[in-house]
Amino acid sequence: MIEKDKTKNYQELLYKKESYYEKADDEEKKRIFDFAERYKAFINECKTERECTAYAISRAKEQGFKEYHFGDKLKQGDKRYFVNRDKGVTLFKIGSKNIEECGLRIVVAHIDAPRIDLKQVPVYESDGFCYFKTHYYGGIKKYQWTTIPLSLHGVVIKKNGEKVVINLGEKEDDPVFYISDLLPHLGKTQMSGKASEIISGEQLNVIVGGMPEKSENDKIKLNVLKILNDTYGITEHDFISAELCVVPAMKARDVGFDRAFIGGYGHDDRSCSYPCMESIFEVDNENTSICILVDKEEIGSEGNTGMKSKVFEDLIDEISLALGCNPRQVRGRSMCLSCDVDGCYDPNFPSVYEKKNTALISCGACMTKFTGSGGKSGSSDASAETVGKIRQILSKENVVWQTSELGKVDQGGGGTVAKYISQLNIDTVDMGIPVISMHSPYELISKADLYSMYRASLAFLK
Repeated sequence: MIEKDKTKNYQELLYKKESYYEKADDEEKKRIFDFAERYKAFINECKTERECTAYAISRAKEQGFKEYHFGDKLKQGDKRYFVNRDKGVTLFKIGSKNIEECGLRIVVAHIDAPRIDLKQVPVYESDGFCYFKTHYYGGIKKYQWTTIPLSLHGVVIKKNGEKVVINLGEKEDDPVFYISDLLPHLGKTQMSGKASEIISGEQLNVIVGGMPEKSENDKIKLNVLKILNDTYGITEHDFISAELCVVPAMKARDVGFDRAFIGGYGHDDRSCSYPCMESIFEVDNENTSICILVDKEEIGSEGNTGMKSKVFEDLIDEISLALGCNPRQVRGRSMCLSCDVDGCYDPNFPSVYEKKNTALISCGACMTKFTGSGGKSGSSDASAETVGKIRQILSKENVVWQTSELGKVDQGGGGTVAKYISQLNIDTVDMGIPVISMHSPYELISKADLYSMYRASLAFLK
């Protein structure tokens, strides 16, 4: 019979998720709350990928980063940023270690978020209203986007090639925009249907005006176009070469008497992109570190600004060659944190979660070994060795973190950019923040989890 070792604490054999707030002392809690204030300012200012890119470039310049172009020479200590069509940016620092031997440390997060885009011929008038026709972007519950204040963001390329930037509905004295819903008194038929059919995509028409101009027809539409022309110098034809989107006009706010949480638009995935960006500004060591802030994740990472674009492989190759290294060798020895949010266990809807393997609120950033749906379809599924290395890194830096997966096996699922990075022969694992009401116009996260994500990203890059 094996005798029990009385000097051992056998409770340490158990895995238990604990609230970061319980572990943190007063000084740590102050750091958590201070970081949250800076983050709230960021998501209030940055509601599109273009605005996030502009913000990141501005911060990078403050930190002494200079713009990089393919073919530029690089040396140890360089701090550079690479802009991809104003919709994404890559920040990198050249360390002293040989990247052919040690590889790169990469963090990547996406800066697009579910929203409502304008169609290319959007303006029309009907029965006292002027509307914009729309096409929603990413996975949303359409009914959630009705009867809330909306703002208009984006760019218009005029006939002469001039770019006009529009941001309307965020200031206190700005007008906002609105999508109507049916009153409950007349909603019997509507409410008897499926939730996905309560509002159709073609009903997401945004009210933008109601005052007629003196003319024979399209009086309200003409007045709206007149205002747009007087304010921005654009015509109806210019909408064809425009990227305009409608997003919630609400500001990020503290939630709860104790202010433990943040409510806001775009936590997916700016609650990961902001910590990643700030961590690369903070880190200063021997590793060559890269932070990729990327577009189009919400619609499958497509196009030349999504993670499927060859530009990211090209950039890693260019950095490798500029430092006299074999790009294939560099990629094979690199590691990446794919930083994207995960579903948080919601006690209001327990039936869709498998609690033991779901992230709990305020228990830290969550590592997700695999994503996908059903039988891990569409997942990169990180190796045990990769997960083990990340565990060691986080443990060494005393980062509070947890493990997670997205709901019950057959309930649904989702994906991240991890599989596209791992296809470059780079060891990759997902790490992110648990989110309540993901993809809604006003999501919820914990300030503790936000700060944990920053500490995890910083530890990984270090």
